Amino acid sequence: MQETKPHRQQKRARFVVPSRNDSLLRNFTELIGGPLGKHTSPGKISSGPFTVERVLIILTVIAALLAVLAKDYCRVNGWQTPGQFYATCYSDFPELFKNRGLGDGVFPFFTQGSLFEYPVIMGIIAGITALLVPGQGVGSERILGYFDINAALIVAVWIVTVLLTARINKRRPWDAAMVAVAPGIILAGFINWDMWAVGLLALGMFFFSRDKLVLAGVCIGLGTATKLYPVLILGAVLVLALRTGKLRTFFLTAGAALASWLAVNLPIAAMNPSGWRYFFEFTQARPAGYSSPWFAYNLVADRVQWNQMNAATINSLALYLFILACALIGALALCAPRRPRIAQLVFLIVAAFILTNKVYSPQFVIWLIPLLALARPRWRDFLMWQAAEGLHWAAIWMYLGQATSGGSVQHNIDMSYYVLAVCLHMAATAYLMARVVMDVWDPAQDPLRIHGQDDPHGGPFDGARDWLRIDLAHPSRSVLPWRSMTAKEKTAAKTPEPMQPSERR
Repeated sequence: MQETKPHRQQKRARFVVPSRNDSLLRNFTELIGGPLGKHTSPGKISSGPFTVERVLIILTVIAALLAVLAKDYCRVNGWQTPGQFYATCYSDFPELFKNRGLGDGVFPFFTQGSLFEYPVIMGIIAGITALLVPGQGVGSERILGYFDINAALIVAVWIVTVLLTARINKRRPWDAAMVAVAPGIILAGFINWDMWAVGLLALGMFFFSRDKLVLAGVCIGLGTATKLYPVLILGAVLVLALRTGKLRTFFLTAGAALASWLAVNLPIAAMNPSGWRYFFEFTQARPAGYSSPWFAYNLVADRVQWNQMNAATINSLALYLFILACALIGALALCAPRRPRIAQLVFLIVAAFILTNKVYSPQFVIWLIPLLALARPRWRDFLMWQAAEGLHWAAIWMYLGQATSGGSVQHNIDMSYYVLAVCLHMAATAYLMARVVMDVWDPAQDPLRIHGQDDPHGGPFDGARDWLRIDLAHPSRSVLPWRSMTAKEKTAAKTPEPMQPSERR
């Protein structure tokens, strides 16, 4: 009886194959017989033990091992200055464990009188992982243990982020390979706890893509309580809500985000007001940080004897430039011929924040990697950008090595080369922004929309009609909420339908 039952084949969505869809990867496959055949149906039949997600996990584990090897000199010899810079294995974990009292039992925000220059959840993570290290004091063994515990947890969050990126778009799970093998994460993932915020934002975007707005907002709020940048996604939700008329989507998501952020911050603010305020005071008062355009300007100004900019001036300029960038991104979202995808707008906003902010720590590169995998999954652009970030990563450690050792320029990197590396990182990021803007304005260049998709990451915005769209070239064709329904329907009828799938791209 068991053998005569008909076999029920599980229905699966057909995958977009990278070796067909990406010209760079298609060229690489020539060594192993060329791209996957056009008559195959990946995703429709079982792939055996090596599913896409399992392969992605294997790739992430291999990348994590490389990341640990990159820190091997410091793990063996200790994190000492300037050796940790010359060996390019610096990490904030040992420094904070020694200099913020974590090794002596200080728990950020909960220990009265303690000061910690990071948001609340990051302080809680730092305190809990310090309690997990056996022994007492700040000896070399406990410092190594603290680093290893945090590195192991970051690898776990990294794997979760890869899987979430794969599941956000069921038809393109292989795009998550960018997150799995990203050189930026390999080099900078163990510098600080930023990967926790990256994972929470990825979880928020996953819930948003599934129309679970309250859960999405909760994750965004928790991510903001870990690192401020996840709150920027609400700007993208706002402009898309305006374009589609789905204002409830914004208010529900933003309300849940605010509630979860307050739930974490209010108890700490009440219990330790000065410790809670210190992060905001430190952020406001600190001068330009390494690798920011403002820091690079001050270096050049010092050499050519120009006036340098103080913290107050930089705060104002950085804020005004970021507001201007957000206004331009908002105008793009409301004026583009077709509604942008949410991942495109989030990438543009976060990239604008990175380019205008007065601090650019080397680990900030990992903020953009999952967003780029969703916004523009093209390997050529991704690898070019990562190469530029890799050069900047090496340049900043060589510069810090020279600055802390007092060595002569003859045997170190000169300041001018470091400034050039900063400019290269900024140019590469700006290039990606330009390509995403081109995809928004001309959907025929969008790697997702050429296959007939609208916005698989957009949740309630996927397939939504325009409620507000401004046509600058032909104002009479603008879609405005106060116009009659008939006029709106006529305008919608003139909008071209989504492009059909094309195996040629």
